[in-house]
Amino acid sequence: MQTAIPSKTSTHSDLSTQTYIDLETAYGANNYHPLDVIISEAKGVWVWDTNGNKYLDCLSAYSALNQGHCHPKILQALLHQAQKVTLTSRAFRNDQLGQFHKKLSQISGLSKALPMNSGAEAVETAIKAIRKWAYQVKGVAAHQAEIIVCTNNFGGRTISIISFSTEEQYQDGFGPFTPGFKVIPYGDASALEAAITPNTAAFFLEPIQGEGGIILPPDGFLKQAEQICRQNNVLLVFDEIQTGLGRTGKMFAFEHEGVKPDGITIGKALSGGFYPISAFLSTDEVMGVFNPGDHGSTFGGNPLAAAIGLAALDVILEEELPERAAELGEYMISQLQSIQSPYIQEVRGRGLLIGIELTVNAGGARQFCKALMKKGILAKETRENIIRLAPPLVITKSEVDWVLEQIEQVLA
Repeated sequence: MQTAIPSKTSTHSDLSTQTYIDLETAYGANNYHPLDVIISEAKGVWVWDTNGNKYLDCLSAYSALNQGHCHPKILQALLHQAQKVTLTSRAFRNDQLGQFHKKLSQISGLSKALPMNSGAEAVETAIKAIRKWAYQVKGVAAHQAEIIVCTNNFGGRTISIISFSTEEQYQDGFGPFTPGFKVIPYGDASALEAAITPNTAAFFLEPIQGEGGIILPPDGFLKQAEQICRQNNVLLVFDEIQTGLGRTGKMFAFEHEGVKPDGITIGKALSGGFYPISAFLSTDEVMGVFNPGDHGSTFGGNPLAAAIGLAALDVILEEELPERAAELGEYMISQLQSIQSPYIQEVRGRGLLIGIELTVNAGGARQFCKALMKKGILAKETRENIIRLAPPLVITKSEVDWVLEQIEQVLA
């Protein structure tokens, strides 16, 4: 089906695209490699650049925009709360936080929430909780706690988190590193069992690896991991920052195997793209290790964040976005798999988290992302040879069909 894309809107700027690029290059750190599109306006699944060109966003800010750009209900919650009170710090209570905690507990089945700001902060919070639980509850000797992680993991960019990364670039020049982590192959239950010692506190992993290349574990692995952890008094903690809140066709990706974790980290779509909000969710036993002063954040759990988070979660539930992702994701994956292309090695994913892995002789994914951009599709490469597709979950069937047409033209 053909979907018309107007070439111009009222977003036209007096500055040239190159001027914006030059400003960013001159005054910003060289730690990103973006496509050269200057976005100035967005709504739903669509964004416009400073020249008025329109694009369908197939990245969703790495799944932070599950509800689409500038969702009106979340915007209204932000505006309403911003006129009342935005920040109290946790030195005082506010009238939004308790409701936010309750909603997080209801959607996750975990009894306690500790809100932070960025996804990396949520992971750091989880690490601290896991370690203190190991010492106070499990009885691990002081400073000996171990956390098992997987190859190709990604949890953020702090020193502790890159300390357990297996990506060479993430560690290059940033040592010395934080000890206390063991790495096993992703999806290997036997390796997990062999790695556990009396000092093992937790197994921390992504139920689907996003930054690692949209890597799904073998069927049944998450359930096996749960059983192994239960048998050894080891916490099972999932990083659901990219995969959670509807992206994979369930509220959380661990639900595909009926697993009950001891903790999860969430972020990104927790605000629908309006504000940095994250949280570590866990049980009474794990959260019970914290005492006043053990951990905190000036902005974590502020009333503006809590109000936005409540609205963002309501949108996911009311608009049935997990169900939408399941239906459209299954359709999109099957259609992508039917494309006849010499460049496609594999299409894989779950829900609307999809990776197109290209063959070695394709010459890398970036050139294809640039070609898609010229056709009005914004996607991004990961691991050099994989095109990541993760459109907002509010995308329609006709918009999916239009995306598929453009992808087929570029790859076939």
